[in-house]
Amino acid sequence: MNNNPNTEQSFFAPGRVNLIGDHTDYNGGLVLPVALSMGTYLTISQRDDQLCRFSSDNDQAVFELDEAGMSQHHHCWVDYPLGVIKEFTDRGYHFQGYNFHFRGNMPIGAALSSSASIEMVTALALNSLNNKPFTLLDLVKMAQHAENSFVGMNCGIMDQFAAGFGKDGHAIALDCNTLEYEYVPLASEDFRFVICNSKKKRGLVDSAYNQRRQECEEALRILQKLVPIEHLCQLNTKQFDELSSQVTEQFSDTVLRRARHTISENERVKEAVHALRNHDMSRFGQLMNASHASLRDDYEVSCPELDFLVEQAQQFEGVLGSRMTGAGFGGCTVTLIAEKQIESFIKELGEKYKERFGQEMEGYVS
Repeated sequence: MNNNPNTEQSFFAPGRVNLIGDHTDYNGGLVLPVALSMGTYLTISQRDDQLCRFSSDNDQAVFELDEAGMSQHHHCWVDYPLGVIKEFTDRGYHFQGYNFHFRGNMPIGAALSSSASIEMVTALALNSLNNKPFTLLDLVKMAQHAENSFVGMNCGIMDQFAAGFGKDGHAIALDCNTLEYEYVPLASEDFRFVICNSKKKRGLVDSAYNQRRQECEEALRILQKLVPIEHLCQLNTKQFDELSSQVTEQFSDTVLRRARHTISENERVKEAVHALRNHDMSRFGQLMNASHASLRDDYEVSCPELDFLVEQAQQFEGVLGSRMTGAGFGGCTVTLIAEKQIESFIKELGEKYKERFGQEMEGYVS
């Protein structure tokens, strides 16, 4: 990469789909995401003035901001790169007089982490402009902090980590507590993961996402009176059942179910990694089905569109498992299906979805 600031430079960061393990990341648990070939491209070039111009092929809004304007919230996509820029300026690096042009080939608001992709491509570009003072893990942490503190989305680290550390042909088994990770090969001659986009967008900052996190924190505070734990996912389901029974009166039904999902989902990820390593795709599919049921019933982050896609997929010939993916309230499902059935699956499910909801569904093969 040419670090001459007068040269136009281009960068890329991928989106991700999480195969299993949702709402475990901010509870110190395990996740199993895979980076996508879809993502965000950023072209950056120097200007003749001290303004920074932000534009995007995916949005007509253009922002030409001075230093003061770059510290303000605009409540749209530009807050993601601005949050990352703030991470750099807080560390003594300043950026004025640049054009930032973004373009993406992934659906926005579809639970494929377009926001983390924007954050990471910005972080990679700014790091390159300064001769790479930060490690990739530093950039991941900075991007997550930007979304937490500047955007206001209290997300875990999974999305930024997957965008930064994704590897072709592999999922990432990530411990979100220790940040230890391993790559798990996805090689399978007979089966593929298909993403189905419901086209129902969700605004997570304004949704129940932050409420779910608060409910998990409440469960943790109750359990910490009994055991010295820092995260819910330090417990297994047997331990949780025994401990929660001792303080039943302190748990509301809602908080109890939130914690139960988190802890059981963490155990499903462990078993899913084992199944993947042993090429037991049938078991992996069963775990996907169980994950969706838990997200739908205990965590209550599904919606009619996602439930319809999952229920129809689970009945389709050649499908081993299907679940919603991401934070929920809309977005995508991910389905494990025999490769020979993919074309008919996307066509028939799309027809049923349009008949039911009057909306086009999009299918992608990851």
